[in-house]
Amino acid sequence: MTAAAEWVVACAIDTLDREEAFRFDHGGRTFLIARSPEGVYFAIDGHCSHEKVHLADGIVDGHIIECPKHFGTFDYRTGEALALPACIDLRSYEVKVEGDTVFVKI
Repeated sequence: MTAAAEWVVACAIDTLDREEAFRFDHGGRTFLIARSPEGVYFAIDGHCSHEKVHLADGIVDGHIIECPKHFGTFDYRTGEALALPACIDLRSYEVKVEGDTVFVKI
């Protein structure tokens, strides 16, 4: 039986400027929190599906995060793999902002 998802504090809203990413670790897992050009926060798995590199070390451009190792790209809004060598989509997570805090449902 799988545990029910819970809302977890990820970061403060001022941790990220627009088009930036942040690494968030919780429960032995790594997540990527990204802030879009529109100021909306998103969360996906934090490792590239190609070689498990931390995506937060990559470059954010628009709605895309580029892996720093082999330059595979993902849409951080959905986790969709967009460019090789990344070919496996990442899981995305629900995000909410309350006050000055960003929460992720994991």
